[in-house]
Amino acid sequence: MIKDTPINSDIVKRVLKEMPFNDVGKASIREIVRLARRIEEETGKKFIRMEMGVPGIDVSNIAYEAEMKAFKSGVASKYAPITGIEPLKHEISRFVKNFMDIEISSEYCFATVGSAQASIALFLVACRMDKNSRGVLFIDPGFPVQKLQIQVLGYEYDTFDVFEYRGKKLRAKLEELIIKRKISSILYSNPNNPTWISFTEEELQIIGELATKHNVVVIEDLAYFGMDFRKDYSVPGKAPYQPTVAKYTDNWTMLISSSKSFSYAGQRVGMMVVSDKIYNSRYPDLKRFYTTDQFGHSLIYNALYTLSAGVSHTPQYGLAALLKAANDGKYNFRNDVIIYGERAKIVKKIFLKYGFKLVYDNDLGEPLADGFYFTISYPGMGGSELLENLIYHGVSAIALQTTGSERHEGLRACVSQIGEEQYSVLEERLKKFQENFSS
Repeated sequence: MIKDTPINSDIVKRVLKEMPFNDVGKASIREIVRLARRIEEETGKKFIRMEMGVPGIDVSNIAYEAEMKAFKSGVASKYAPITGIEPLKHEISRFVKNFMDIEISSEYCFATVGSAQASIALFLVACRMDKNSRGVLFIDPGFPVQKLQIQVLGYEYDTFDVFEYRGKKLRAKLEELIIKRKISSILYSNPNNPTWISFTEEELQIIGELATKHNVVVIEDLAYFGMDFRKDYSVPGKAPYQPTVAKYTDNWTMLISSSKSFSYAGQRVGMMVVSDKIYNSRYPDLKRFYTTDQFGHSLIYNALYTLSAGVSHTPQYGLAALLKAANDGKYNFRNDVIIYGERAKIVKKIFLKYGFKLVYDNDLGEPLADGFYFTISYPGMGGSELLENLIYHGVSAIALQTTGSERHEGLRACVSQIGEEQYSVLEERLKKFQENFSS
């Protein structure tokens, strides 16, 4: 290992050896967080933290004031309803209509302990509704934790890297896997974590039509709602709307996070929306595990209930207030988070200046949006080697191989934790990286 690095190479080498993983490229997000913190503590030097999608801006006072009001009203002494408080359910329904142009009753809108709870609850039901089906098909790259959830549950899953199957090519590939692998549900993120591509209306229509044809449940992960900044999806009741598969099938469910679009990550409150068709559908095989064969009842009163008996009261009131302000046109959430796009533009430029390449470098021939994530590689290095070498230079990220990407030479980089004061530090460290590894 080259000794002349911004971070003490002996300390980095020792801490790496003490970690429970042998290959840093296979480490989870939280394991990289732990690794970076250990090295920071021992060296006294701060990392450029690009491994975890932690919101880097403060939540609006709208939420703070609503939470304080709710807390002072005494709700902390009471259990919250498992389905969510009525004001939040009402505003979720309005939000889906105002920003996606989808009509849905508040009856089918639910509060969850973040999208993570919603996805594992959906897996517990969707993977059990047909004893002849295998499990989930991930349209990858994607969020590594969702695959970890499937593994922990003991289910099977399939995956393919969508980059080579964009547009019309998506139909044949998707249908082949649905039939061949006996798929019960499909999951993808849009905008995509980590590539930041966005599915087109044509692609969403393909997914929707095949879901209807083969009775597959679509789990649409909208963790980065409205954050494809190439279009403005933030005006309630006016086009353009956040794209969704719900325009093309009744077999949809949605995970809508408050963590990124509303910078509300610490309160662990998310939104799960289920189409009335899926909620009320009956699958006899569910009775192997649940008291009823109805999808929705099994989802809420069996799966969700056993994971956590409701979301804390005050965060629900905070999120309800944020959604109400957005629905009423009094709060534009895009204005707060567009800073991520501005950061990404600057940080990408720094990486490219010092010899790095973008792995996923276009969106169906169009320039990628600048947003929460982008993907990088360095000539002549695999993903694990690149990540380890960057750690010696005080930059943390995660390897693309953990996301289901077939491009194992790359890394996912998140810009949310990088402030303006760190741009010069990043430049210095990447300049040293190039000096150490230029051919």
